[in-house]
Amino acid sequence: MAIVVAFRFAFGFALGYIYGHIAEWLIHKYVLHNLGKKSSSLFSFHYREHHRNARMNEFRDSVYSSWIPKKDAAGKEIIYLIIIIAMHIPVVMISYGAFAALVVSSVEYYYKHRRAHTDVEWAKEKLAWHYDHHMGKIQDANWGVRSDFLDRLLGTRIYYENRIL
Repeated sequence: MAIVVAFRFAFGFALGYIYGHIAEWLIHKYVLHNLGKKSSSLFSFHYREHHRNARMNEFRDSVYSSWIPKKDAAGKEIIYLIIIIAMHIPVVMISYGAFAALVVSSVEYYYKHRRAHTDVEWAKEKLAWHYDHHMGKIQDANWGVRSDFLDRLLGTRIYYENRIL
């Protein structure tokens, strides 16, 4: 019985983790960019604040330098991640593993996104696609933050600056 429970948890976790990457890509592309470009949108902080800060400061965004949430892009990002996790609470009835993966995905996303914008050299090495997303000529590409797998799969990965990645 314990083996079945462990397998169900692991299987659910794997599916939840994959779903987390897909949701990240879709939210980034369709919510944070498509809706976020409109100044009246609740999501305009991403494109109008965060992208502006990164472009003006060689990829750095100082709002990520503090762990204390404020009324800035980083604080809003935390609030939306909490809302997304809360919206997925019913998943627990289907799979504890899947829900755990969604929580892990959210924490991993925020950690990597925050670190990327506070440690640019780390970002260039570990998250080159995200660096390209902000600093490349076309900012409407490279939607993955934690991974560029979906961008490569869907043809939305664009490489810049003749870098070997």
